[in-house]
Amino acid sequence: MAEQVPTSDKILIVSDKPDRQVKQLRRSFRDGGWETIFCPLADIAFDTRYPSGIAIPDLDGALPAGVIVRSISAGTFEAVTRRLGILHALTHLKVPVWNSARAIERCVDKSTTTFFLANAGIPTPQTFAVEGPDNAKAIVEREISHGPLVLKPLFGSQGRGIRLIRSIEDLPNPDEIDNVYYLQRLVVRSGPPYRDYRIFVSNGEILGMMERCADGWITNIARGAKAKPVTGPLRQKLEELALAATSAVGADFAGIDIVQGCEGNLLVLEVNSMPAWTGLQSVVPVRIADCLARAMLTLVDPDMKERPAA
Repeated sequence: MAEQVPTSDKILIVSDKPDRQVKQLRRSFRDGGWETIFCPLADIAFDTRYPSGIAIPDLDGALPAGVIVRSISAGTFEAVTRRLGILHALTHLKVPVWNSARAIERCVDKSTTTFFLANAGIPTPQTFAVEGPDNAKAIVEREISHGPLVLKPLFGSQGRGIRLIRSIEDLPNPDEIDNVYYLQRLVVRSGPPYRDYRIFVSNGEILGMMERCADGWITNIARGAKAKPVTGPLRQKLEELALAATSAVGADFAGIDIVQGCEGNLLVLEVNSMPAWTGLQSVVPVRIADCLARAMLTLVDPDMKERPAA
């Protein structure tokens, strides 16, 4: 008979730094009566001395009651593969993991996200992901007559590394982008100010949404965009698209970026499986960390489903 694996009564928050979101989550879990521990995946080891095969700091070989993934740092292919392997292993051991390694894998790689969105019939801009400058040049030569393209890092967030491609000369050298070219059709919008939308989904429900406005065409809060509440009939369409996109990648919670073209068409740009919510929190009445903690705890503690929201 396999040795029984001990489980603690602590929630593990995975993050590389104790940012504002981590602090809010810790408070929310504490208010719900649960203690938390915080550490990066890099500090968690596969260790076969323990029945679980996993060693988590401060747990002495025990498993956490649940895991919520706030962030995973960049690293070598080997390092990131091992970190995701830890999440896969925790799921295999029946530990609730938000988001799962599978969902994170589908979202952190923008080309994989695009595939699952398109495969589910969700409107998203025409996208091409190839390796090597020759393949990228061939795409630009073929597509540029239909309008500019946007080059994005395959891995990345907060609007960093995005470039507008109007000609072959705009393509960066392969060593600048690890030889991978993720090219997406530019969605023509009215502006300035330029707008897009971030919708936050948790456990199949909309927690909130914001309109992001900026003078430039890159509309990330981290790049100086301003958050505004979303009102009017557009909300319902945004909600429907966001729920469908979250389901398509299998995420428990996500931040979905949606843009509206000049003709009124809505397109999903990205699904973020480790979204921040500082900008969104400034324009919505609910406490997002409380909602996330409560939704996750329904998996850890079934009695939570019967308790009224605070």
